[in-house]
Amino acid sequence: MKHPPLTGTITALVTPFLRGHVDTKGLTKLVKAQIQAGVTGLVPVGTTGESPTLSHDEHMEVVETVIATAAGKVPVIAGAGSNSTREAEALTARAHKAGADAMLVVAPYYNKPSQEGLFLHFSRVAESTDRPIVLYSIPGRCGIEIGIRTVERLRAKYPHVCYIKEAGGTVDRVDQLKSALGDDLVVLSGDDSLTLPFMAVGAEGVISVASNYVPREVAKLVRAAAADQYAKAREIHRRLFPLFKALFVEPNPVPVKWAMHRAGRLSSPDVRAPLCRLSASGRRVLQAALDSL
Repeated sequence: MKHPPLTGTITALVTPFLRGHVDTKGLTKLVKAQIQAGVTGLVPVGTTGESPTLSHDEHMEVVETVIATAAGKVPVIAGAGSNSTREAEALTARAHKAGADAMLVVAPYYNKPSQEGLFLHFSRVAESTDRPIVLYSIPGRCGIEIGIRTVERLRAKYPHVCYIKEAGGTVDRVDQLKSALGDDLVVLSGDDSLTLPFMAVGAEGVISVASNYVPREVAKLVRAAAADQYAKAREIHRRLFPLFKALFVEPNPVPVKWAMHRAGRLSSPDVRAPLCRLSASGRRVLQAALDSL
């Protein structure tokens, strides 16, 4: 099976809720709007999709809804990570069976395994599918970083482990990954505000939170950077930068859901506990950024 390239603007989708349940109609509407706006991929049930508070049945309901709605127009990268290796294997196998084009697998959080433990964890996940695995390194949430040597070992052993979502917050890390693996590894930015500098040193796109709200604009930024049109890319980046920062004034996806609801794109800004709705001070910060656009 030939898999589509996972590059460009890939939206880390929010999961719409309505009266405490997954709003599948709202999710379908969101997916259609994203594709129409020109994104190149979709990630359901990542961090932005509130995967930690979805049941397994809800998790798969979201994945299956996104796959059915996308209908092959763009690749779907299903979130399938867990701090339990068994659970990550099971979620990966279920996403594979549902027809996901690839899986996003975060480093195990809370457990804080060694690099050898990380290698064994990702190895078992990789052995449960032959579709692309997108490693997800986000030490700010997980407490650990996927080491460069660990990425090299995984890439050497498993040909389909060929992507990484890098959310460590430094351009140096992209340089290190590219120096070690070159074109054998596709690097995707995990931070909207760092997409431009990451692409300047070799990243091939972004898994974006902001593109939930401004998909066309983020796609224009990424296309310009990919075409080495850096003057144009800088202009778009600077215009969007206040929004990129304001969307993290409180824990993701609280701010982006509030902005989308205010713009009429979600029926509700609801998030699941322990997250809570955007505070008054957060609303002021985010509204100022929206007004600046």
